[in-house]
Amino acid sequence: MKIFLFSILLLFPFAADAAPKHKEAHIEKRRAPSDAGRPLILTQDKPNFCLMGGQSGKPYQSEAAFNSIVWRNDVVYVGETHDEPLDHMAQFEALKAMRTARGSKIGVGFEMLNAGLQPVLDEYAAGGITEEEFLSRADWKKGKGFNYDLYKPLFDFIRERKLRAIALNVPKTVIHKIARAGLESLTPEEKRSLPENLAITKHKKYNEYLKESFSAHGSSSAVKDFSFSNYQASMAAWNEGMGSRIAAFLARNPGYSVLVIAGNGHIIYNAAIPASVKARVKDVRQASFYTETAAKCPDIMPKEHKDMANYIWYINHAPRPEPAVIKSTATPATLTLSTTFTAPGAAAKPGR
Repeated sequence: MKIFLFSILLLFPFAADAAPKHKEAHIEKRRAPSDAGRPLILTQDKPNFCLMGGQSGKPYQSEAAFNSIVWRNDVVYVGETHDEPLDHMAQFEALKAMRTARGSKIGVGFEMLNAGLQPVLDEYAAGGITEEEFLSRADWKKGKGFNYDLYKPLFDFIRERKLRAIALNVPKTVIHKIARAGLESLTPEEKRSLPENLAITKHKKYNEYLKESFSAHGSSSAVKDFSFSNYQASMAAWNEGMGSRIAAFLARNPGYSVLVIAGNGHIIYNAAIPASVKARVKDVRQASFYTETAAKCPDIMPKEHKDMANYIWYINHAPRPEPAVIKSTATPATLTLSTTFTAPGAAAKPGR
């Protein structure tokens, strides 16, 4: 597994709630398409499925198998590298499968939208404003940094099928401040942007993952209190904030399911958002898909992918050019933790 980075996004205050159980999807009434048994990889030309169980390594290489997973779960996570078109195609396949099982009782949660934008998102999802108005009022180009066209099929489907959309993110100013000076540095107003119960994970593999990511920030930072413990706390605040938003939506909307659109780093090992939701929603049924690059569908799951999620989704991403190496003339004394503070997750993966 390679460690990769992505830019932090905006979020807003919210509160957490517990949610009741949800009705079982009537999967026995669904019929798989005639070509569902073909074990093909997801490609630009045709969306197909190359899945393996994250714990067992068992293959689930058909649309029928994929649908059965999606239909029986209340919360489905499909991770992404933000600028990978095929990852967003995978998310769209999950959304279509959920629509078959749940009808219009679906919420789609977006990591890349500040929770303060929820009123604008509600208006857009309901068809009350145009795409141009939404992008302008959400300040998408400046605030998100990701190509909207990659997410457009998801938003179009939400609007056409009258589904719900959820803005998940937490204020970047709060996350930055925690990373620099710890949770105790927050003002009462800033603390209100976080859920009351904020757990710092003890998950061994996930913390090792965070340590690798932290080393990319911490070794050259001149910010005095940018310690691993503060970095870990900032990631906990970020993930717990998004998890509590999902839990609150489920509590307010019994019978709904949620598709979570987020970077792989918020899904990995089920230790970030999935753990937060599980702690808040009794008996919640969840399935996480970590999107991984593969030129062809592997016969055996690589051992380094074990436990990265409930399922590993192998996708034939287009190769990426090697990034240019730029030498810096800055000395350690002039380096600072910039406003583009990054966290482990889903920017372009090195070597792709």
